[in-house]
Amino acid sequence: MGVNSVTLVGRAGRDPEVRYFESGSMVANLTIAVNRRSRDDEPDWFNLEIWGKQAQVAADYVKKGSLLGIIGSFKLDRWNDRNSGEERSKPVVRVDRLELLGSKRDNQDSGGSFGGGSPSDEEVPF
Repeated sequence: MGVNSVTLVGRAGRDPEVRYFESGSMVANLTIAVNRRSRDDEPDWFNLEIWGKQAQVAADYVKKGSLLGIIGSFKLDRWNDRNSGEERSKPVVRVDRLELLGSKRDNQDSGGSFGGGSPSDEEVPF
């Protein structure tokens, strides 16, 4: 039996980059910084990949500095470099569940905005 589960709480390192596909699906990619226990240590950075309805939520509500909670799984993206032909790889967390944490004030202080207010439970489709 194998288990591949990642749970993180941290702040968005940038606004999500969103891509739309002809099939109608969408993906949002962003980074999250997770602090260590000691304030002297640098945060750990993770690449996130979010699909479907949760990607739309990320596109609409997540801004650089937003406090996020995520549950997902680890994967290793692999590709061949176009210029050198060398195989490259990048660790990515594929997000299954995205939680918008923090207060409305936190989101305003971080430069983000929820369009005049944070969404109610009925407005967030997850």
